[in-house]
Amino acid sequence: MKIKNWVWSVSLVCGLAASFSLSSCKEARAQEESSNQKVESTELIRTSQSWDGVELPDYLQGRPELVAVKYVFPAGKKLGWHHHPVMNYGILVQGELTIIGQDGKEKTVHEGEPVVEMVNTIHHGENRGSKPVILYMFYLSQKDLPLAVQHPEIPLE
Repeated sequence: MKIKNWVWSVSLVCGLAASFSLSSCKEARAQEESSNQKVESTELIRTSQSWDGVELPDYLQGRPELVAVKYVFPAGKKLGWHHHPVMNYGILVQGELTIIGQDGKEKTVHEGEPVVEMVNTIHHGENRGSKPVILYMFYLSQKDLPLAVQHPEIPLE
């Protein structure tokens, strides 16, 4: 009887140990797999030109002010004519935005694409699609400089 109890006890202990060991092995493997995952980076754009092919100006002199802005353009919305006195670029995260230069040149930016805006060149944007456009823009500015200067004297067509 003592031997049966001893065998049962050993079996129980071994079974529990194997269970804990297996559980620990699974946890260790999961931790190892997550630590083997690497941060991915994808360069979306590297340029010194705006979307229309014009060279960007030299950096401003003085202390920089970096500004990030989220824009939401409702479907069918047209933004008025304006120009940017500072460099800016962004990522369109939803929809499609068409940018039109005063010279008639156009660029349609699609979901997931980067865009480098024109500097000191009058243009406007339109959401010609059926869903809102969400656009994140990043400005390389200085304190008290406007991000955009509006031109209400130029009518939208």
